[in-house]
Amino acid sequence: MTSTAAAPPPRATYRRLSVEKRRAQLLLAALGLFAHRAPDEVSLDEVAAAAGVSRPLVYRYFPGGRQQLYEAALGSAADELKLCFTEPQVGPPTERVARVLDRYLRFVDEHDAGFSALLRGGSVAETSRTTTIVDGVRRAAAEEILHHLGRVGGDGAPPPGPRLRMMVRSWIASVEAASLIWLDERKQPSAAELRGWLVDHLIALLTATAATDPETATVVRDLLALEAAEGPAGRLAERVIPVVADAAHLLPPAPGSH
Repeated sequence: MTSTAAAPPPRATYRRLSVEKRRAQLLLAALGLFAHRAPDEVSLDEVAAAAGVSRPLVYRYFPGGRQQLYEAALGSAADELKLCFTEPQVGPPTERVARVLDRYLRFVDEHDAGFSALLRGGSVAETSRTTTIVDGVRRAAAEEILHHLGRVGGDGAPPPGPRLRMMVRSWIASVEAASLIWLDERKQPSAAELRGWLVDHLIALLTATAATDPETATVVRDLLALEAAEGPAGRLAERVIPVVADAAHLLPPAPGSH
């Protein structure tokens, strides 16, 4: 009687790759695992299996073991995350920021558990080097946003003052916090709604800072001159102006006013 048992799946064949390609292959496999699990939970055996290679080969490229592999994978992810904030200076600034946030939130969505573990810290894999890598992403993101606000970029734009720089870095921190809360809330509201709210948040912070900082006031005037009435800034103004007008009637009169 002929056996009808299913044949075992074929084993992955080992391919000889260049040093650069092999290292890239291992990093890609590691990123796939770190994207959905905390680094403490990923073993080198799992990375080797995901890449279709042996554990000793992983050690050959990363003799420091999981820590070295994690730091290298984190650096690769950081480079990808920085690219999310790179946007040509074409079109209204708030629409550029919206495109940046679309890419950023797509990255967060695709790397959910790993992104959460990375930013929340507390991992045994966290070191001064990993902290530096993450902080580098934050600083690069802030520089890109300031670039779109016309305050950095090697094109003759004046450097930002402390109030404006602080405001932008505060907004970057709020984007991070909102992203983590979004993951906690099972990615609700939708990414598109979250993106819209974060753009509104940036406009609101700029406007509030402009009330007491002349440099930011200039930035806001220049920004509004580039905006479209139907764009994010125009839509926010249309919604907010009636609310502010109604609230003004509820405020007590200023001392000395008639």
